[in-house]
Amino acid sequence: MSSTHFSWKPLAAFACLLLFTGCSADRYLMVPKDDLGELKGSVQIQRATLVTMESNAHSRHEKIIEANSESTKSILDAIEQKIEKPTCPVIPAKACPPPPRATAQERGRADRLKGKVIVGELEKFYLAGPKLVYDARIDSGAETSSLDARNITRFERDGSNWVRFDVPVPETDDFVTIEKEISRRVKVIQSSADEADRRVVVELQFAIGDHQQVAEFTLTDRSHLTHTVLIGRNILRDVMLIDVGKEFATELPESLTKQDRDDS
Repeated sequence: MSSTHFSWKPLAAFACLLLFTGCSADRYLMVPKDDLGELKGSVQIQRATLVTMESNAHSRHEKIIEANSESTKSILDAIEQKIEKPTCPVIPAKACPPPPRATAQERGRADRLKGKVIVGELEKFYLAGPKLVYDARIDSGAETSSLDARNITRFERDGSNWVRFDVPVPETDDFVTIEKEISRRVKVIQSSADEADRRVVVELQFAIGDHQQVAEFTLTDRSHLTHTVLIGRNILRDVMLIDVGKEFATELPESLTKQDRDDS
């Protein structure tokens, strides 16, 4: 019986040890309910405080933005009221000074473009010899220039063919007789005539502006026409340019007109 006897003492000691260990573990691993409630209350208070701070910060931010906006608007209004827009000063118009008067030597000098005389549809025409001044019509459609001549009479002198003719004196009923050697004869066909008109051609010295030249002129009765002289392409070519918007673009030199007054 002593050999099979079981000892309960070690088991009792082990059970006591487990009991004390469990009690100790509950004290350190478990939180009392009272402490847990306080912790929750503290968290809620802190959360409410954060919400209040965030709301206050948002309100202050909006107030700052509104204050800045009003301040900026006030500044702009003050600038607009106090600063006037600059206005350009009115500059009084000044009359253009009159062009300087030409000297006696410059009077009668024709305008030129690349060496060519600029003429209008009408020009003063000085006929040397009789020293007469006519209004000449410039016509680029006519091949040869023409002069009003009356009483045209052909005759022979020293074996050459000559012609005698009368030219009208401007603003009078008088005529001046001129004799010239015949250069050639031309046949002129006019739309108003059925037959060709054979005309005598002579060389005459003339001046338009400050340009002086000797050129051929056909002699014909131009009493039914407005102008005594017609300037054609035989004179215009390489010498003159026509400005159709002008009349009397040239002026005869005073030396020619003064000589005419002295002769008269």
